[in-house]
Amino acid sequence: MNWRSERIWIELITGSRKTSNFCWALILFLGSLGFLLVGISSYLGKNFISFFPYQQIIFFPQGIVMSFYGIAGLFISSYLWCTISWNVGSGYDRFDRKKGLMCIFRWGFPGKKRRIFLRFFMKDIQSIRVEVKEGIYTRRVLFLYMEIRGQGAIPLICTDDNLTSREIEQKAAELAYFLHVPIQMN
Repeated sequence: MNWRSERIWIELITGSRKTSNFCWALILFLGSLGFLLVGISSYLGKNFISFFPYQQIIFFPQGIVMSFYGIAGLFISSYLWCTISWNVGSGYDRFDRKKGLMCIFRWGFPGKKRRIFLRFFMKDIQSIRVEVKEGIYTRRVLFLYMEIRGQGAIPLICTDDNLTSREIEQKAAELAYFLHVPIQMN
C-alpha cells in the first residue's frame, strides 16, 4: 500500500516477507531434513525414509557427507526463516514537501541498530538515478537510486518478481516529478 497527495508521498517497502523467500526456505528445510535423515539412517541401520533403504548408503563416506549437507542446509534454512520472521529490509520512504524532509526507514537484523532511519532535506536531493545491470541468464536488474548532495547514492528500490522495468521507470519518473529533480539513466 502506497499513499500519495500533493505534499506527501509514502512508499512502503516489502522486505524479506516475499512469497519466493517462503518457498525457498521451505524447500531448503525439507531437502536438508531429508539429507540429514538419510545420513542418520545409514549410521543407525534403520529406515527413516522408506524409499531409501539404508543398506544402499554406506555411512562412511556417503552418510557423513549427506549428514553434513543436511546440517548445513538446516543452518541456511534457519537463517532464511529468521530474516522472514524479523522482516529484514521492510520499511518505508516518506517524502514531505511541506516540511522539506525525506525520511527512509528500514528494519535490519536484531541488535542495537535494528532500526535504520535516515533523514535528509529535500533541497539536497540532486537526481533520481535508474541503473540497469545485466543479471544471470541475460536478465536485466533495475535499481532506483537517489543522488543526495554530500551523501552519494542512496538505494531506494531493487526490482523483484513483482515490478517490471517499465514500472520501475514509471515510478522513477513520478518520483522525479514529485521532487522536481532530473532523472539519470545508467
